[in-house]
Amino acid sequence: MKVKVASYNMRKAIGTDRRRNPERILQVLREIDADVIALQEADRRFGTRAAVLTAHLLEEHGDWQAVGVAVRAASMGWHGNALLVRKSARVVDCEPVHLPALEPRGAVMADVDLGGATIRVVGMHLDLSGLWRRRQAAAIMTHVGASAARRPTVMMGDLNEWSRQSGCLRDFGHDYRFADTGPSFHARRPIVRLDRIMVSPDVRITACGVHASAAARTASDHLPIWAELELA
Repeated sequence: MKVKVASYNMRKAIGTDRRRNPERILQVLREIDADVIALQEADRRFGTRAAVLTAHLLEEHGDWQAVGVAVRAASMGWHGNALLVRKSARVVDCEPVHLPALEPRGAVMADVDLGGATIRVVGMHLDLSGLWRRRQAAAIMTHVGASAARRPTVMMGDLNEWSRQSGCLRDFGHDYRFADTGPSFHARRPIVRLDRIMVSPDVRITACGVHASAAARTASDHLPIWAELELA
């Protein structure tokens, strides 16, 4: 089965022009047209942590539903991490993943039936500190490994890892392969691969890249990344 996935640090819909514009984020997501999307910074930072992409916007302007990992009533995700899947998909299971951290950090996980196969998706936004990133990577892999059900697995998100192959990249690389998407930060002049897509050995990466449309270059300070996958 073929699946397209994407990861996007949407920066609470605040673009490089310093304007908040959720509709512009949805335009970028429609351009990518992925089956599963991991979002970072999807909720406002303060107060009720309200979702930036409201249920009305998703219903009227997109082909996705938000996976129910939110703990707060007004939020879409957990510490800003959210997952979107096709409206035709069925969410088999989902949960927030608590991570060790000095500042609020988390991950989210869902098993999603896409009408032919069930895929496990993990979305994350890791710490600025290299030591805490490695602890968080270990916590995520331990959590996934402890699950009774085994699924083809995709991990996506903003890893905040500036090195090319050390730190948490080396840790994830023991069990997962990376999509060679390319630099995604900063959106105006991408030179660093902070955003990553990783897959388990039973998933084949057939194509991948960075989405660098005119809308994407202004909608957030990160460019979204994507990958086309074949599930064994």
